[in-house]
Amino acid sequence: MSGTAATNAQTVTITLDGTNRTATLPLLHGSIGPSVADIRKLYNELGIFTFDPGYGGTAACDSKITYIDGDAGILLHRGYPIDQLAEHSTFLEVAHLLLNGELPNAAEKHAFDMGVMRHTMLHEQLRSFYNGFRRDAHPMAVMCGVVGAMSAFYHDSLDINDPHHRKISAFRLIAKLPTIAAWAYKYAIGQPFVYPRNDLGYAENFLYMMNATPAEEYKVSPILARAMDRILILHADHEQNASTSTVRLAGSTGANPFACIAAGIASLWGPAHGGANEAVLKMLAEIGTPANIPDFIAKVKDKNSNVRLMGFGHRVYKNFDPRAKIMERTCHEVLNELGIKDDPLLDLAMELERIALHDEYFVARKLYPNVDFYSGIILKAMGFPTSMFTVLFAVARTVGWISQWKEMIEDPSQRIGRPRQIYTGPVQRDYVPLPDRG
Repeated sequence: MSGTAATNAQTVTITLDGTNRTATLPLLHGSIGPSVADIRKLYNELGIFTFDPGYGGTAACDSKITYIDGDAGILLHRGYPIDQLAEHSTFLEVAHLLLNGELPNAAEKHAFDMGVMRHTMLHEQLRSFYNGFRRDAHPMAVMCGVVGAMSAFYHDSLDINDPHHRKISAFRLIAKLPTIAAWAYKYAIGQPFVYPRNDLGYAENFLYMMNATPAEEYKVSPILARAMDRILILHADHEQNASTSTVRLAGSTGANPFACIAAGIASLWGPAHGGANEAVLKMLAEIGTPANIPDFIAKVKDKNSNVRLMGFGHRVYKNFDPRAKIMERTCHEVLNELGIKDDPLLDLAMELERIALHDEYFVARKLYPNVDFYSGIILKAMGFPTSMFTVLFAVARTVGWISQWKEMIEDPSQRIGRPRQIYTGPVQRDYVPLPDRG
């Protein structure tokens, strides 16, 4: 183990019924959170594997980066509560924290910010790479392709065993993802690419590349830039979710970091993972008006209707998503800044939230609003098309992915990922020539 988990005298003993064989498994303890039985020797001792579809009860690694207590609604990055980071920090400061373990001092922050901002430009040949995509291609497809191609353009620092190469690759990925994302959007709408400006902050620069044109000056609203920065912080990392696990699994083979992050982007693209905020907007549009909410709620309760309440509940959080309240406040700030006083979508969302939070059916099932419930409304108000929602998620999550990848590479106990299975197909049988098959 990398040193996070510790053992003591406690063990777990498993006895295989009908035999005299037992396995004594060490019980591992993190700094906080549930203890974990170390099953690595279970097959050698009993000849059996464990079965855990979705890995919901299995720890595949030990990590110092992010801790979640879903029952208590707690999210910590390196020990710092997410609400404190979202309130007082910046995205690049959180990026430094996730990558290096500590919040930076003034000199470290300046060096880190400069390290990122010096890499915001894309190789000019990557500009022509976009022309290979159809104009109506989904921006996530474009992002997968461009990020995967980065290893062909930045192969000067692909030695994953070299700490300096890992650092440069991290800078490049964090710095260039906003440029890649903004260019995917500009390509889709037929506008000229806007080059990054290193005199702007990270979130401010992203909004500038998304919205500016050569025809006239564009000034980014400080309130919208701060809101975007906060959105990025809230999505920066979320422990061992599907896309992060994908990055770690790809990285366990020794694949270069650009390939690993491209794999994470592909995993994030799934509607059950990164597309949830888009599904919230679709749900609100289908409801239409607050008068239709009771009928909608009735359909949600009907097991035969296949109607789901999007933006409520979470795979991990069995209490309030700690990011949701921050996102709710940010939502109001953005709408006020944009002069949207009476937004029908927000009014509908607020009424749906009020009803769901007081309905015994949802209260009993702990279906509380999650971060996706508000983020889609914010992004829509800021002018992002729904096709860009998951792209923005990927821009934010890249820092978490690269931090998790870096931690895995630096952990000497990590091996290539190799999940097991229960084989349920035919047993061995002999080949039958084609003329003899019935």
